[in-house]
Amino acid sequence: MKSTLEEQQAFVTVVDSGSITGAAERLDITVSGVSRALNRLEQKLGATLLRRTTRRLELTEEGETFVTAPHPTSLRDHG
Repeated sequence: MKSTLEEQQAFVTVVDSGSITGAAERLDITVSGVSRALNRLEQKLGATLLRRTTRRLELTEEGETFVTAPHPTSLRDHG
């Protein structure tokens, strides 16, 4: 199953902002919307991209690979 631009955008924005809340504010969507998009992306990829605790987010090895992989369009230009 292919990931959507929305899911990829949510992931990249979380990484750039350092938090799900910050990503939600930047994308002008709810925190739960960002969280759901991340969960869908991880399910589709069959990998955990971010280790989440109540205090911090940390990229996994798979997340680091995904965020640095070339994409057809720059995800950072759509936000």
